[in-house]
Amino acid sequence: MTSKIIGVGNYIPSETITNLFFDKHNFINKSGQSLIESNEIIARKLKEITGIEERRYAHNEQVNSDLGLLAAQAAIEDSGIDPETLDYIIFAHNFGDVRFGTIQSDAVPSLASRVKHLLKIKNNFCVAYDVLFGCPGWIEGVIQANAFIKAGIAKRCLVIGAETLSRVVDIHDRDSMIYADGAGAAVLEINNEDDSGIKSHLSASYTLNEKDYLFFGKSYNNESCPSVKYIKMEGRKIYEFALLNVPNAMKKCFDDSGYTIDQLDKIIIHQANEKMDEAIVKRFYQLYDTPMPEDIMPMVISKLGNSSVATIPSLLTMILKDELASHKIKKGDIVLFASVGAGMNINAFVNKF
Repeated sequence: MTSKIIGVGNYIPSETITNLFFDKHNFINKSGQSLIESNEIIARKLKEITGIEERRYAHNEQVNSDLGLLAAQAAIEDSGIDPETLDYIIFAHNFGDVRFGTIQSDAVPSLASRVKHLLKIKNNFCVAYDVLFGCPGWIEGVIQANAFIKAGIAKRCLVIGAETLSRVVDIHDRDSMIYADGAGAAVLEINNEDDSGIKSHLSASYTLNEKDYLFFGKSYNNESCPSVKYIKMEGRKIYEFALLNVPNAMKKCFDDSGYTIDQLDKIIIHQANEKMDEAIVKRFYQLYDTPMPEDIMPMVISKLGNSSVATIPSLLTMILKDELASHKIKKGDIVLFASVGAGMNINAFVNKF
């Protein structure tokens, strides 16, 4: 017995933010000094390294739970289920609801509880809770949902990943250009009928030396906002950590599935950095002494940016809804999902569709 994905949905905000949006920003380094390079050069280097040309921001009147609700509604509609039959609603995020123009996070009650309320679910035994696990949060929610189903305490679970990173960025930090907003969701159901579903999974937390590679820190502009904290990262350390650890984790998870590398049809990896993701997947295949196949790794970061927990379920929805011309997932395909992020956390799972 395992669980399978029976419905997916996403919400991609309509407000497109190109790299030109940052042309007038005053980017500052950690020492509080303005960067020597022009913003045009900074934007060009960003595109070369991460692949990002555009990203999406939520409308000013929206908060994160609003985005999650829209993705959840789409996933429920796609699955064809009655939402009253859900046993769990698991909402992966990292910063709660942050209203536009404010600096305070609101996560009480949980975002999952807010979505359940807005879905008008009357079933009191549909348990709603949040997961804070960095960018790998949605995958971790799927792993937890699968565990509930395999344990026999749930039959259907809704897993949401949504974030409004545009509300927690330091406008003086050039890394702010990476982040985006969005939401994705999936409905998982018990499967006793065929061999589709989740075949293996893996999670790990590296905290001894790596805990603060992603953190909440002060603005580089210490004069204008000395007490407010924003999302910060040690980019080079994250890059090196990911290349060293993620391929091995992916291999362990995939080997545990029982499939051979030639049976793998697609890798859906967290859209964090195009070059980093390509390097991770290449190293993964090197562990099998196999070249990385073409079109194995779909990427949408160039247009959607990094929306943290939302990248993987959003991308999965786009593929299953035939919105990416060069990528398809058909019945029987074997797909490896993987993510890395704040914690530092790594996780993965293998699913047969």
